[in-house]
Amino acid sequence: MSATFRPSDVVDFLVIGAGAAGGVMAKELSTAGFRVVVLEQGPYLTEKDYRHDEIRYTYQAGLTNDTKVQPITYRKNESEPAKLAKAIMYGRQVGGGSVHFTANYWRFHESDFEERSQFGEVPGAGLADWPIKYADLEPYYTKAEYDLGISGLGGANPFEGPRSKPYPLPPMPVKSSGVLFDRATKKLGLHPYPAPMAILSQPYQGRAACVNCGFCEYFGCEVRAKSSTLVSVIPVAEKTGKCEIRPNSYVRKIETDVQGRATGAVYFDANRREIFQRAKAVVVCANGAETARLLLISKSKRFPDGLANSSGLVGKYLMWDTGGLAMGLFEHPLNEYKGIQVTRVIHDYYKADPKRGFYGGAGLDARFNYYPANFALQGMPPDAPKWGAEYKKMLSTYFTHTMTVLSHSSSLPQLRNSISLDTDVKDSWGLPAMRVTFDFHPDDVATLKWALAKQLEILEAAGAKKTWASGTAVEESMPSVHLMGTCRMGNDPKQSVVDRYNRAHDVPNLLIVDGSSFVTAARQQPTATIQALAYRGADFAIQAAKKA
Repeated sequence: MSATFRPSDVVDFLVIGAGAAGGVMAKELSTAGFRVVVLEQGPYLTEKDYRHDEIRYTYQAGLTNDTKVQPITYRKNESEPAKLAKAIMYGRQVGGGSVHFTANYWRFHESDFEERSQFGEVPGAGLADWPIKYADLEPYYTKAEYDLGISGLGGANPFEGPRSKPYPLPPMPVKSSGVLFDRATKKLGLHPYPAPMAILSQPYQGRAACVNCGFCEYFGCEVRAKSSTLVSVIPVAEKTGKCEIRPNSYVRKIETDVQGRATGAVYFDANRREIFQRAKAVVVCANGAETARLLLISKSKRFPDGLANSSGLVGKYLMWDTGGLAMGLFEHPLNEYKGIQVTRVIHDYYKADPKRGFYGGAGLDARFNYYPANFALQGMPPDAPKWGAEYKKMLSTYFTHTMTVLSHSSSLPQLRNSISLDTDVKDSWGLPAMRVTFDFHPDDVATLKWALAKQLEILEAAGAKKTWASGTAVEESMPSVHLMGTCRMGNDPKQSVVDRYNRAHDVPNLLIVDGSSFVTAARQQPTATIQALAYRGADFAIQAAKKA
């Protein structure tokens, strides 16, 4: 039974954001016996609310942030004027991005936590080691996989770190693209393996297995097979009777007292009334962009540059989703629109190698994340006609005969890439809009081009009759969905925002737990690591609260 608290009640923990990290924090803190309120800016939807409406979910803000009410401005550097653009996209409902994501669920590699030591300095970048190692997170990766329900084959990826347990569920069935990718990569001497997915291959903990409807990425799952926090851990939190999820609650400021401790947050409810919820501790899980924005807005006499920002690094070192797309046309129908998006992956090219002459690496997967309308508008080759009988004929063939290979590549942390406040543009609540400053590092571009050559090689080895590729410009990576690095983790308060347990250096009862704490982006797919950090951060918070 879900709890109900009054704003005047001083709850033990106030969690801001009910997504991948916030849902985990809610479950862990409430099952440990603490009183928890979770503020989520979006609605509380269930499987009955979802539709197979491609326009609504891929072209409109069906489950994501709406720039009509929350505008975003973008520029490549500080000398450019920032212009309105949907530079980033994130889930805006209870469950956050875990509701509509593709559901790739990779662990980071051991090397990802110490790339600065292994690779060395990269001019123009702030490449640094994490203050933790893979071994520190391994138990929490495992806990996440079992709590949420992850399908995969432990040990199948020869490049992954040690595992304490196999995946709780077997891999998802392989698709046509996976079979072709498997054969082609083995022919090239590579090591394909079943994609770890946050989708149930078998019934698990009272939830049904995937029915292969094909509407995964961008869409909510009507059968609860996608392992979002909405259907996995949030119900557990609510059943404790100690956790209240408050949807449609738009936080405008985290409040602090004269000692600099967080005392709660002011938010707008569904009727745009301002409410102050009191709390003994605050956990910010708003995502790698909105978290930085909220901290910058939460100014006070004690924190004139924004909350937890004595280092000046809140909002800095933004990293995001980079990757090129290679496409191949095949002789026989593949019918890739059926089933989940991804079933096979390789990590042979994952690790950065100084011999390449640039920093970076990539994980590659076989997929087809298109639906009829967006394939017709964006998926056809550049030499295809734009309309007419020949266009219709090509479209009817290409849609069922095409597969893609996507790279998930490096995004270097750069001080110049940031989330800041645009005081000239306001959101619908009168708050400063988010301003995104981002451009690729030259090594990022070199990695994209290098990876695209590998992707095309795989498609040709798979027997593609025709290939084409795209994805080496910043504009092609927008809107970004993997938002990382804006409140980086570290031991030195002058060089980081949070410590090794995700606690803010400046505010002892403030935790920041989402992609913002990432020191490096690895090769994207941050969800597993975000959730492992949430389990670890919750462990720390529980022990600290018990001692208080």
